[in-house]
Amino acid sequence: MVGIVLVSHSRALARAAVALAAEMAAGARIEIAAGLDETTLGTDATAIVDALAAAHDGDGVVVLMDLGSAVLSAELALELIDDDLRSRVVLCPAPLVEGLVAAAVTAASGADRAEVAREASDGLLGKLSQLEPSVSVSPEKDAMGTVTVANPHGLHARPAARLVTEARRLDAGLEVRNRTTGSAWVPATSLSRVATLGALRGHEIEVRASGPRAQAAVDEIVAVAARKFDETPDVPHPGGEPFATGGRPASAGIGIGPAWRRASTPPDVPDTPSRGADVEWPRVVGAVAAVRREIDKIWEGNPEASIFDAHLLLLDDAELLGEVRRRIDGGQAAPQAFQGAAARIAAAFDTLDDPYLRGRGDDVHAVSDQVLRAMLGLSGAETAGDGILVAADLTPAEAATLDPARVKGVLLAFGSPTSHGAIMARTRGIPMVVGAGPAVLSVSPGITVAFDGGTGEFVIAPVEPVLAAFRERAAGLAERGRQAAARAHRPAVTADGVAIAVAANVGSLADARAAADDGADLAGLVRTEFLFLDRDAAPGPDEQVATYLELAEALGGRRLTLRTLDVGGDKPLRYAPAAHEQNPFLGVRGLRHSLAHPALFADQLLAIARVARETPVSVMFPMVSSVAEVVAARRMLDDAVAKAGPAEDLRVGIMIEVPAAALKAAAFTPYVDFVSVGTNDLTQYTLAAERGNAALTADGLDPAVLQLVGLVCARAGVPVAVCGELAADEAAVRLLTALGVRELSVAPPAVPLVKDAVRATHMNLTGSLAQRATGLADAAAVRALLKSVSLAG
Repeated sequence: MVGIVLVSHSRALARAAVALAAEMAAGARIEIAAGLDETTLGTDATAIVDALAAAHDGDGVVVLMDLGSAVLSAELALELIDDDLRSRVVLCPAPLVEGLVAAAVTAASGADRAEVAREASDGLLGKLSQLEPSVSVSPEKDAMGTVTVANPHGLHARPAARLVTEARRLDAGLEVRNRTTGSAWVPATSLSRVATLGALRGHEIEVRASGPRAQAAVDEIVAVAARKFDETPDVPHPGGEPFATGGRPASAGIGIGPAWRRASTPPDVPDTPSRGADVEWPRVVGAVAAVRREIDKIWEGNPEASIFDAHLLLLDDAELLGEVRRRIDGGQAAPQAFQGAAARIAAAFDTLDDPYLRGRGDDVHAVSDQVLRAMLGLSGAETAGDGILVAADLTPAEAATLDPARVKGVLLAFGSPTSHGAIMARTRGIPMVVGAGPAVLSVSPGITVAFDGGTGEFVIAPVEPVLAAFRERAAGLAERGRQAAARAHRPAVTADGVAIAVAANVGSLADARAAADDGADLAGLVRTEFLFLDRDAAPGPDEQVATYLELAEALGGRRLTLRTLDVGGDKPLRYAPAAHEQNPFLGVRGLRHSLAHPALFADQLLAIARVARETPVSVMFPMVSSVAEVVAARRMLDDAVAKAGPAEDLRVGIMIEVPAAALKAAAFTPYVDFVSVGTNDLTQYTLAAERGNAALTADGLDPAVLQLVGLVCARAGVPVAVCGELAADEAAVRLLTALGVRELSVAPPAVPLVKDAVRATHMNLTGSLAQRATGLADAAAVRALLKSVSLAG
């Protein structure tokens, strides 16, 4: 049976149309690719590709589209599929609802795709035959209207994006021009053309449309303009009043300095000849789809991320992509074609008088650079600068390139305190505030920014008294840090004599050296995946042995706790690919992944067994959920030890990161020498709050998480460590030690302060505090309790 794919800007509209068609033709195979999510209008070529694959069973697919960019997205999708499927797909210009009903009925009867498409295209004949004699609508007649731009910065990126989005939805041949400046008419569906109108506050914009719904379309655009194109309040224009507000604390410390953005230097485009349009155009399509996915990741859970509307619209802007296609057809390779087309459109902004609008060419450059980097297989933009990095979000790779000597802090519009990027910032001792809101992305480079990474407070362009207060706070923290550092190499013992090991989390040789310098008692977690990621082949046992011994030497012989390869989820391996999973975070990751790749796992265990013969080593299995997994892993470890020779001081442990493992901690006791609670993942699985989702709060001080930690301490029957970010939270130290934790593993820079927090703890006083905390309603209540106790002395 011929399959049908419905492409619509609205998911609700598509579902309703399919429901209507199903009433007429039960059994028709219909897939939808509609909306960017349940409520956001838009179309996505990658979603259309998935729908085409699902709808096709050998007889081909007919695609129906609603309007505007839906057609472009469908055409892009065709470039992404293989030749065989492409030859069996028909893009049909039929009306959406009537065409779908006709197509469903015809397909269900067993007709071929040509007949299905023909019947769909004739879907309006019934209405036309009944209404045409009595309806006299002249499609040549234009409806016109005039609006006055009331937005403070004129028709810049975001209001222009709102106008274009509405124009595409209305699909009435809408055009606009700046009446005040006497500009030419431009299509209202092209962001690149609308943005060059140079429309400032107070300028009059004329709108015209054609077709039966012309007047209704003009009226809707006028209504949107009256609402200031639904623009929300923004950061004050440079020169306006400074403001202060709060984000979410992510990495403790005071950040003060000039704002800077990631370097926008365009990537070097190699001067390589074209391999033909059939090769070069798919490169463009694939790169555009990749960048859209990057932006969608920021969108997820960030309802305020509409600042990226302009970027998303540029990715399927008909004028931009049309020129790219013409350049490719003319013999240019994909990178040169995209760079040239984007440069021409960006140059149009240089002619505008208003500096704020002229700066909107940055959006074109930003999108162009992203697409070119994706096309050329390059990493993200440079993160080298001085002062406060202001960005939408920060990946772990980007955070790893920051120089703490130059970068005084990071202020993110979105992001999460438990994301991998935030963890990397803490590891490097760089203050960070996340969730500051999209308004901060309008802060001009060079404007002074001050913030407290421990409280989330931040100030843009602070007045001198405010700036002085932040400096005083920074000086106080620096002095406290110096005092803690002077004591860092002493043991951490509570005020009533309980010894607590303070270890370091290590992910590189530099981390190991820092851990030794900062007084860590051992490496409580070595993330061995740093050896395995971003390469085309796995490291052999010899390479692993050499690296682990380097770590041991850097630590001065302190114990190494080597966590076996923890990949899967958001950390894939090119040379050990996993099958597609609907939810990889609940799939084959951690120990499950290692057991699924026994040769890779056996090599790592052999390397660990060899190292254990020369230096104190603990091996730790991640993401354990069942006893059977541990038994299988221990059996493979025994084989490795038999090959390498006995190692008397080799200890074996597991990470407890899922509630199931915490609840049955006693069942693991016969097989392990210790357990380490990974509170980052334990928190996200307990609270069903993905750690990188800025819209959700995943706080390890939630009473449910604390109860699970206490349960592990009570039932495990072996020493318990905590190696998640909660261990570095000084407010949490007294609770964790009271619950029974005897090792805290933290980022190297946090070691001295955590040791001081241990020394300030009175075990005989914290037991009742822990009981009270685990009985509270949420993490906020726990933090309030800890604060009140701290203030009480």
